[in-house]
Amino acid sequence: MAFTASGKRKAPSAKGTANLTEGSLWKGILFFGIPLIASNLLQILFNMSDIAVVGRFAGPLALGSVGSTSTLVVMITTFIIGIGSGINVITAHALGKQDHAEVRRTIQTAFLLCIVIGLLTLVAGEITHGFILKLLQTKEELFAGSSLYLRIYFLGAPALAIYNFGSAVYSAAGNTRRPLMLLTASGILNIVLNLFFVIALNMDVAGVALASIIAQYCSAALIVLSLIREKTEIRLTLSGMAYDRRIAALILPISLAAGLSNAIFQIANLFVQYGVNTFDAVVVAGNAAAQNADALDYDVMAAFYTAGSSFIGQNFGAGKMDRVKKSYIISTAYAFAVGTAIGLLLYAFGDPFLHLFTKDDAVAEAGIYRLSVMALSYGFSAFMDNSIAACRGLGKSAVPTVIVLLGSCAFRIVWIFTVFAYFHTITSLYLLYIFSWTVTGVAEMLYFRHAYRMAARSFSRERN
Repeated sequence: MAFTASGKRKAPSAKGTANLTEGSLWKGILFFGIPLIASNLLQILFNMSDIAVVGRFAGPLALGSVGSTSTLVVMITTFIIGIGSGINVITAHALGKQDHAEVRRTIQTAFLLCIVIGLLTLVAGEITHGFILKLLQTKEELFAGSSLYLRIYFLGAPALAIYNFGSAVYSAAGNTRRPLMLLTASGILNIVLNLFFVIALNMDVAGVALASIIAQYCSAALIVLSLIREKTEIRLTLSGMAYDRRIAALILPISLAAGLSNAIFQIANLFVQYGVNTFDAVVVAGNAAAQNADALDYDVMAAFYTAGSSFIGQNFGAGKMDRVKKSYIISTAYAFAVGTAIGLLLYAFGDPFLHLFTKDDAVAEAGIYRLSVMALSYGFSAFMDNSIAACRGLGKSAVPTVIVLLGSCAFRIVWIFTVFAYFHTITSLYLLYIFSWTVTGVAEMLYFRHAYRMAARSFSRERN
């Protein structure tokens, strides 16, 4: 590895990529995160527009059918997005070390991995979705619509995997604007197709699902073409495409741990959905409508997790451990502040927000109650999620995954079968979020401190 006279690794000067190892971190992370926020919002707009269109134009049953799938859809989506974490981290490390050959091999290997993972997700989803809907005790009147939506949705899994591969590569290189531009085009297409299929063709549930996967394949095609046409070292070269087992062994532990961590949250939330399904159809529909607020807040906050991870990855590759620590603190502060502010705004404007998804006042009222419980809770998830992302930026993934498994999945399941089973109120169900975030967040922060200190000592020995 190359070092300067002062003993630090050389800062990356890769042509055509952003140098995240120099300059103001407060400003850098903020401006890095803004395009990511817009990009993440467009991604959730795919599913949100599905719910809005069916709720407004197809009625409560169609809304309930799509809404009943939301936890499972988010579980699969966040699993695939998590796969991009390993790609982002390993690409950022290679860029930080100025190893152009390593960057090229990483991108080629990641592309092939994402194709395979997308296809495996498609097959698994088509086989298991009916069983999962039954396990969740989906209402009989909603089951057929939910099953149809999922059968179509899973056809888009390969496209989702490929798009997030491209987005991860661009983020590692410090370019968050290109994915935003491409996703904007496909997001507009998704909304137009939603309206056309549901209003003009009366396709309700099938129409919104079909619109989503068409838009997903468009975004995947656009980002692959963009990478092929790149003039920098992050160019995707199809000729001489090779699968590097060594690089795959670096990507997969981080990617699978990130994907599983994301999925674990949603597996726990499947049990929450089980609890919601014990109430009447109005509460189920209100919860489905209000969950759009979750996606909105989480995805804005997630932009700062990605920003922090990218800054940590490049600075870790360059050996600048002080900037690694500062990147973690600053990205956590941004995520907490933004998450809390958005939660309060969503509650303050809850009625007009929820009426975007339903005409039924009773459904909206049930949704507003959920927002009243969640508004001040969202920000606290930053301490957990950003600590996990920061650990991945250091190449650490196994322990954070175990902590999530215990602190979020196991804790929430135990809560449902103890606290919720005792009180059986919707409030006792919703409160599990803030408690599980607090417990898991403390543990994840302590582990990041340990991982950071170990990495800093390692770099100190290497310099000496």
